Amino acid sequence: MRILIIGAGATGGAFGTRLIEAGRDVTFLVRPRRAEALDRDGLTFRAPDGQRTHRVRALTQIKPGDHYDLVIVAVKAPAVPSVLTAAAPAIGPDTLVLPLLNGMDHLDALERAYPGRVLGGLVKIVATVDEAGAAVQMTPLSTMTIGPFHGAQVPDEVREALDVPGIRLSVDEDVETRLWEKWAFIASAGVITCLFRGTIGDILAAGGEEHILRAIAETEDVARAAGHPVSEKSHGQNAAMLTEPGSSFTSSLYRDLQHGDPAEAEHIIGGMAARARALGVATPLLDAALLQLRTHREAMARG
Repeated sequence: MRILIIGAGATGGAFGTRLIEAGRDVTFLVRPRRAEALDRDGLTFRAPDGQRTHRVRALTQIKPGDHYDLVIVAVKAPAVPSVLTAAAPAIGPDTLVLPLLNGMDHLDALERAYPGRVLGGLVKIVATVDEAGAAVQMTPLSTMTIGPFHGAQVPDEVREALDVPGIRLSVDEDVETRLWEKWAFIASAGVITCLFRGTIGDILAAGGEEHILRAIAETEDVARAAGHPVSEKSHGQNAAMLTEPGSSFTSSLYRDLQHGDPAEAEHIIGGMAARARALGVATPLLDAALLQLRTHREAMARG
């Protein structure tokens, strides 16, 4: 399959490297500055199994009619509107689109643009981009879950293309519920760490366990009201991670907040709050965290 990966950051760079190393036909669609760096230096990927640098194909635009078989969207949510424009020439009548983003609102936008051709997808990986532009996978965790919407099936060629060493692939017929489970977790983690400005261990030491459990309950109440209740297994894993004494865990939203730009706050927290209002679910901690993040954004905009 011809695979186009939109974005060569932490997620796109990590999973793209694994696909390239397995001999897959991969091209990246990136911004001009990133394309220049990739052309000059290659794509460096550092993981628990070693560091390597590959020469890669990186484009800043797609020629009309240059269609790909699979388009993987691996950017942050605010970039989705521009992605829809940039990727349009790459998407033909048989192209499938696989977004690997947090939250759910992007799925509505992609489905409107490409009805019936969007797959559900989520990844679990602890990764970042370092100051030199390398994609860094910080733990051995590297999973990808994909699945169909609307009762369709994931084509065998997609499974085969993505089933490579270094990626633990699974296909889930109820991928929408898996997406809701992940969204509930990252939203509750974002609420907790952004609202109380600290690691899980510090929040617990300050007496915050009751608030942590309440935040988890709020986001899971929204998922339940939406028709996708979080499983007992997933709830247990999430609660255990967010109530581990001494844990240094923080959410990606909080790390972005510390760096001055909580880029996905509206998509993750705002999107969840909007669904809660539409479904009539009370979410006071979620709403408080959203107000805090929006206040921070206003202050940053004012300079």
